[in-house]
Amino acid sequence: MTDERLAPSIPTLEGHSDYDVRWAWESGPLEEGMTAVLRVKDEAQSLPFVLPPLFEATQRVVVVDNQSTDGTPEVARTTAERCGAADRLFVTEYPFAVSRAGSEHLATPPRSVHSLTHFYNWSFSHVTTRYSMKWDGDMVLTREGAATIADLSWQLRSVEAVVAMPRHSLYVEDDRVAYLDLGLVNAEPWIYPMGSKYQFTKAFEWEWRAVSRDAHRIRLPEGLCVELKHLDSDEFAHWTAPEDFANSSRTARKRHEWNLFHALREGRWQELDVVERIEAPEGTHVIDYVCDTWLPRAPRPLQRRGGSAP
Repeated sequence: MTDERLAPSIPTLEGHSDYDVRWAWESGPLEEGMTAVLRVKDEAQSLPFVLPPLFEATQRVVVVDNQSTDGTPEVARTTAERCGAADRLFVTEYPFAVSRAGSEHLATPPRSVHSLTHFYNWSFSHVTTRYSMKWDGDMVLTREGAATIADLSWQLRSVEAVVAMPRHSLYVEDDRVAYLDLGLVNAEPWIYPMGSKYQFTKAFEWEWRAVSRDAHRIRLPEGLCVELKHLDSDEFAHWTAPEDFANSSRTARKRHEWNLFHALREGRWQELDVVERIEAPEGTHVIDYVCDTWLPRAPRPLQRRGGSAP
């Protein structure tokens, strides 16, 4: 006889039972604390910067690798060992090609193993703590950001809240030079409680996480997080085509990023009145310099000053 308690909450359309979604919160109480969930593909270049502050900020990190070819899982494990946090890292694999944002996603059924929706729900089904962070493999917390999230881990114990984390794009030219976008701040929610009211659904060009009407809304200050965009990489490979974000009002941020990215690759940074060129001291990587020194020292509100140091 089948134990109904083990029946999947979200079975895959294709019948791949190992990738059905079974939520930890259906089996019993969740642990206190926060888990960062990273769905990654070819992020070996960024993870050595991304993971260390996450280990300071959260109790657990889940890395779900999706067909990487650059050794991303190994880099994640090596970085965790270097941080003394190997026991707080869980690495797993999602072996299916996932539809890219835009028209490809729109054409994919939400319960398919190829949909962003199912990929996200399966990834978050590995969370056993009360709160989770929807984190990307190119997002880096500053020194202040890591301390702020660490404090939230215990401050949120007695409340149900959704937390928005403003972030600025950091366009990395090389080890010494990067460009911080101060013209557009992305402040979507990143921290959520776990439970039936917070599952991912299909919404337009991408996935969307449902939110309870009863949840408190918290917005953290600016300057706590940057999103890396390497100028020598294809930063838009997760979209079906540029045409998919060319006209919609929902995708204005992506158009902004596209324009900045290509202007910076062409060396036209001086034409851009929204970016701050930052050059790190010799011997310090520019990502470390921005997150550990430049942003913590920068006056608030953040604004362009036209120099390379506060």
